[in-house]
Amino acid sequence: MPLRFPGILMLAGAVLLAVSLFLRHALPGPAELRAELRNEPLQEPTQAAAFETTVAGVTYTVKPMADYEIWGLVVSAHDSDTWWDYIHKAWNDQLNVVDLCVVFAENVASGGYVGLDYSSGQFVCYVQTGSSEKWQRFSMRALSNNHLLADRASIVSKLRAVQIGDQVRIHGVLAEYGHNHGVGFKRGTSLTRDDTGNGACETIFVQEVEVLRAGGGPWRWSRWAAIGLLGTGLLVWLRTPFRAG
Repeated sequence: MPLRFPGILMLAGAVLLAVSLFLRHALPGPAELRAELRNEPLQEPTQAAAFETTVAGVTYTVKPMADYEIWGLVVSAHDSDTWWDYIHKAWNDQLNVVDLCVVFAENVASGGYVGLDYSSGQFVCYVQTGSSEKWQRFSMRALSNNHLLADRASIVSKLRAVQIGDQVRIHGVLAEYGHNHGVGFKRGTSLTRDDTGNGACETIFVQEVEVLRAGGGPWRWSRWAAIGLLGTGLLVWLRTPFRAG
């Protein structure tokens, strides 16, 4: 039996929604990247003193280690509020809002980031490829997993709005931080781009975050059109008189 008009609308909406969800985090090509992303992160000594900040009733001590600014393409992300993140909850860590894994500098200049698979765990960014040729073009020193700390609602909101495929600038201080509430803990930060493994992530107390260019092209927004098509098709179907055969 041929599809009637409501069915066509719902089918079109379902297909568009599936495609939009699949492609909304597609990484832009090298030609679409801004020139700033070719920069090395800027790190300078700081004289800033340690300070305390309280978030959700927990008082943290933050020790700045260096002024820091990085420009990068977000290839993977992790929100500490996600339901399966048990470590942040166990540690009562409300200050580490999100982790953003970015590529920059030589990976941007060479296009070496293209065609690899990226994913994030609770404290780590994974990079995978089955191609030895692609792996040889990729530089691990030009990938950074950034643990981002924030205590201002405006900064927290901006950080949580960043998505895979966005080109970002992050400015703040590399810092150690910890607390003594419940299960006390202390976390440090990398101070070099050349380390790997445990302790190689940058921990940044964020003072500024800026999306230089949003990713996803039309697919990030087309899902709303898809939902509109689905809803319209359903509404038309519900209002269509039923006729017995």
